[in-house]
Amino acid sequence: MSQASSLLVAQLTDIHLFATPQQDLVGFPTRESFLAVLQTLKNLNPSPDLLLLTGDLSQDHTKESYQNLKELISPLKIPTYWLPGNHDSLPFMEETLTEFPFFPQKSFQQGNWNFILLNSGVPGYVHGYLSGTTLDWLDRQLAQLPPQPTLVSLHHPPFLVNSEWLDTSTLQNPQELFALLGRYPQVKVVLFGHIHQEFDREFQGVRYLASPSTCIQFKPKSEKFGLDALEPGFRLLKLYPDGSIETEVERVAFAGMVDLSAKGY
Repeated sequence: MSQASSLLVAQLTDIHLFATPQQDLVGFPTRESFLAVLQTLKNLNPSPDLLLLTGDLSQDHTKESYQNLKELISPLKIPTYWLPGNHDSLPFMEETLTEFPFFPQKSFQQGNWNFILLNSGVPGYVHGYLSGTTLDWLDRQLAQLPPQPTLVSLHHPPFLVNSEWLDTSTLQNPQELFALLGRYPQVKVVLFGHIHQEFDREFQGVRYLASPSTCIQFKPKSEKFGLDALEPGFRLLKLYPDGSIETEVERVAFAGMVDLSAKGY
């Protein structure tokens, strides 16, 4: 299969921007690390065909944090699609992230692929849940869209990740999602964030993938909140018309200090 026929997608997740650029997350400068990630994206050749932002784009739920995100990403001029996480304010996202290069659509086609973006957030809670309304909408989209390869994305992981503290905030009704996706063999990959670490598992013929955060990294397999020494990163996916994918995680050289005595995550 030729390189020209593939679609290059970059997943950016858990950015945790603030209203004020100088604010930090447990001592870590999230804006500066995100700038380092964006510089790496600028240097890619070829450039990604689209960006998928898979939640927790803000840390403080402010309109200003999304305006900051808009100012940082817009110079790349890469079509950018997004979904909310548990730290986000959906009303402010819908108000701010609507003009090019941002697109508000949650079901769209590019290349030979369908893309469906879900809201797994539960207002006031950290865990995820797909409402009946959301699942019905997903079912309708999968039934109506052309039967070509499909990528589904949400913020919360539908699997436990063997970290006691993180596993309390995963998707609470994954079996409903699995049952629905099982009826549509065109679904090839599910992308999510939230866990600030790599994840790669195949289940019932679907590839489930998570990306590192563009800021702090959570220490895998930890009983309580803990940070890893790995650098910030993002995921690249090369999607082919036949439904096959190639994917890798890109780490970015950025050394940010953390302060675990600071107000917690």
